[in-house]
Amino acid sequence: MIVPPDIEAFEERAAIAQFDGGLTRREAEDVAAQDQGFINANYYWQWLADYVVNRRFS
Repeated sequence: MIVPPDIEAFEERAAIAQFDGGLTRREAEDVAAQDQGFINANYYWQWLADYVVNRRFS
């Protein structure tokens, strides 16, 4: 079973990586996406967009 990404956890992890880790927002979002099993933030956001449009898991 595929579980949709946890947006709240993504945002929290990105904020921590950015402010405590000194990363740029882009780098921090990549870290947060990787924590949820995605290659980077682009894949994360694309997966979510596809899910919203298609209303099913890819």
